[in-house]
Amino acid sequence: MTEKAPKLRAALDGIPTYKPGRPPAADGPAAYKLSSNENPYPPLPGVLESAVSAAGFLNRYPDMACGALLDELASRFDVPVSHLATGTGSVGVAQQLLQATAGPGDEVVYAWRSFEAYPIITQISGAASVRVPLTEGEDHDLDAMADAVTDRTRLIFVCNPNNPTGNALRRAELERFLDRVPGDVLVVLDEAYREFVRDEDVPDGIELYRDRPNVCVLRTFSKAYGLAGLRVGFAVAHEPVAAALRKTAVPFGVSQIAQDAAVASLRSEDELLKRVEALVEERQRVREGLLEQGWTVPDTQANFVWLRLGERTAEFAEVCEKAGVTVRPFAGEGVRVTIGETAANDIFLRTAGDFREGLRSR
Repeated sequence: MTEKAPKLRAALDGIPTYKPGRPPAADGPAAYKLSSNENPYPPLPGVLESAVSAAGFLNRYPDMACGALLDELASRFDVPVSHLATGTGSVGVAQQLLQATAGPGDEVVYAWRSFEAYPIITQISGAASVRVPLTEGEDHDLDAMADAVTDRTRLIFVCNPNNPTGNALRRAELERFLDRVPGDVLVVLDEAYREFVRDEDVPDGIELYRDRPNVCVLRTFSKAYGLAGLRVGFAVAHEPVAAALRKTAVPFGVSQIAQDAAVASLRSEDELLKRVEALVEERQRVREGLLEQGWTVPDTQANFVWLRLGERTAEFAEVCEKAGVTVRPFAGEGVRVTIGETAANDIFLRTAGDFREGLRSR
C-alpha cells in the first residue's frame, strides 16, 4: 500500500458543507418539518400520474434537451426556447453559471446572509466570494454591492426574495442597481420564491431580463410547485448565456420523471394559484402573530419567516423541536421557519410566544 493520496484541488479545502433542514426526529416529539421551505401540499392534479407514467420507462435515458418542458416554459413566459436552460433545481443551474463565468482569480458578489449555497458553489469554481453585509433591516445593500464590483467581478447573485430573510427588492432600487453594473458582469436574479410575492412593486425578473443581456433569471419547481424531490429548475437568459448553460449541464441530469411532472405542474396553474394563496394567507397570519408577540419580523415575500436571535438561535431551535416542529437555525444569527400546515404553524406560534415571554422574565 502506498502512503500517497490522490491530489485534489486546493479550492476544496475548507469548503463549507451545505446543511439541509433537519427532518423530524424519528424517536422524538417533532411531527412537522418547517426547516426546508418545502410545499406542504401533495403534487398538483395530474402530476403524480405523469410521474408514474414516466417511471415506466426508467430503462431509457430522458430527453437530454428537455424539449417538451422548454416548449411549455417558452409559451408560459413568452420567451424564445433558445433563451431557456434547465438543471437539477435552480441551485444546479447556479452552479452551471459559475462554471461558465468564473474561475481562479475571478470574484463573485452576493449579499450576506443570503442563500447558503452561494459560497459553496463559488469556492468550488475556484473564484473568490465577495460578501456584502445586509442592512440593519435585513435588505440587500445594493449601493454597497455595486461599489464592490471590480474588474475581477464576473457574476453577482441577487436573491429576490432573499433566503433566509424573506425581504424583497423593489423595482426602482433594482433597476438603479442594474444600471450601475457593467454590461460584461452577469447579474443572476435568483427568484426561487417568485410565486409567493404579493408586493406589486417587486419586479418580475423576466421582465427585467428582456432588454438587459447581462441579466439571468433563475426559477425552480421545488417551492411553489412542490417538486422538491425531483430536482428541476431553469434559467431565462439571453442566448449566449443560455447556450453556455446547456454546455455546462450534466448530460441527462434532469430525469424524465422530473420533466413530465414539471410540464404537468405548469398545466395545473389554477390549482397552483389556490395553494400558493393559501400559503400566503398563512404567512400573513404567522407574521402578524409574531409581531403581536413582540418579535421583529421582516416583511417577507417568500414562504417563510425570519427571526434574528443571535446567541439564542440554537436554544430556540431546540425548544421548537421539543414542541413538535423543526426549524432551520443559522448559528449565531437566527432561524428561518417555513410556512407549513396550519397545525404546524400553530405549534410554532405558541412556542415562539412562550419563548418570548421567557426572555422577558429573565
